[in-house]
Amino acid sequence: MTGEGVAVTGLGVISSIGNTVEENLQALQAGKHGLSRIANFPTRLQEHIWVGEIKSSNDELSDNLELLPPHAFTRTALLGAYAARQALKSANVDDVNQIRTGFLSSTSVGGMDYTERYGPTYLTSSEWRRYIPSHPAGDSSHKIAKYLGIKGLVTTVSTACSSAANAIMMGARLIRSGRLDRVIVGGTDALSKFTINGFHTLMILSDAPCRPFDKHRNGLNLGEGAAYLVLESQKTVKQQSKNVLAYLTGYGNANDAFHQTASSENGEGAFLAMQKALAVAQLRPQEIDYVNVHGTATPNNDLSEGRAMRRIFKNKTPSFSSTKPFTGHTLAAAGAIEAVYSILALQQDLVFPNLHFDTPMEEFDMIPQTTVQYRSTSHVLSNSFGFGGNCSSLIFSKA
Repeated sequence: MTGEGVAVTGLGVISSIGNTVEENLQALQAGKHGLSRIANFPTRLQEHIWVGEIKSSNDELSDNLELLPPHAFTRTALLGAYAARQALKSANVDDVNQIRTGFLSSTSVGGMDYTERYGPTYLTSSEWRRYIPSHPAGDSSHKIAKYLGIKGLVTTVSTACSSAANAIMMGARLIRSGRLDRVIVGGTDALSKFTINGFHTLMILSDAPCRPFDKHRNGLNLGEGAAYLVLESQKTVKQQSKNVLAYLTGYGNANDAFHQTASSENGEGAFLAMQKALAVAQLRPQEIDYVNVHGTATPNNDLSEGRAMRRIFKNKTPSFSSTKPFTGHTLAAAGAIEAVYSILALQQDLVFPNLHFDTPMEEFDMIPQTTVQYRSTSHVLSNSFGFGGNCSSLIFSKA
C-alpha cells in the first residue's frame, strides 16, 4: 500500500541517445548506446576515453531555442532549456504562472565549459566577458527559468551526482507541504575538460564502453545531457483534469560521510536512502519491480551499491540494471535522466538492459538484467549517489 504521491505530468530529456523522450525510449528498447569518441572540443584524452556526447553544437541548440546572439547561455544552460521546454510542452502548460510554480534545477559543471574556453582572454578580450557571470551553478537555473517565463521560486541544487534526484525530492516536498502547486525539477550538465581531467585524475575513466556490475568493470564513461519533470499537486491535477504519467511516491537522502569521492564498503548511505524512500512510499522491499541502479561501473561504486541492495532486499533482489552504458554518467543530470527512464519503464511495462555485462562479480551473485524484459511494473526505485557520500533514492509508481 503506497502513500499519496506527487503527480508527474510532464517529461523532457536530451541525451546522447536522443533529443526527445520518444527517441530515448526507442534507443533503450533497441539496446542502442550513445557512446563515442569526443568531438565537440579538443582534449588530449580523445583517443583514450568514451563519452556520451550530444552531437548538436551550441549554435544548433541556440537556433532551436530561438536565442538571438549575443546571448550568455553556456552549453549547460542550453541543454537545460531544451529539456525543460520539452517537459512543459509534455505537461500541456500554456500559462506557466497560472498557479504557484517553482523551478528547481541542478548542475555540477555550471558554466565551466565556457570559463575554461574563454577565461584566459577575459582580461584582454571584451567579446567574451558576458560569460563571466555564467560560471556559477545558479546562473543556468535563472537563465532557464527566465527563458520559460517562470516568476516564482528558482533555486539550484548541487550535490554532485545525486543533484537532480535531490532537486526532484525537494520539489515533491514543496508540493506536499503546500508551498507550491507545480514545480519543474531536474538537472543539466555539459561535458567539459574540467570534468574529464578531474575524473581522469581519479583514475576512474574507462578506456572502453562501461560495464556496470561486471567482474571486469574498470571505470565509467562521462556523458552530458539534461532532463526535467513537471510535478503537480493532487489538487491541481483534479482541478485541471491533468494526465498523470506516474506518481513520485517515495524519496530519501542520506550521507555516510565516509570519503570525499568513495562510497563506504557496506553502502551505508545507499542503504539508508533506499530505506527512507521505501518508508515514505509505504512500500515493502518486495513490492519494488525494478531498480534503476546508480551503476557507474567503478570497482568501488558497484560493490558498495550491491551490498546496500543485498541489505535492503535480502536474497530477493528485483530486476535491476544501470542505463549509464547508454548515456554515459551525466553527473548532476543523471538522477533526472534516469527518473525519466524509470517512468518510461512503468508506462511501457519493461526493464531496460544493462549493456556490456558478461561476468558476475565474485563478491555476490547479483546479475543485472541484460536484455529488454517486458513485464508488469508497478513500482520503480531509482538510485543516485554522489561524491561526498550524498546518496538519494526515488520511487516512482504507476499512475
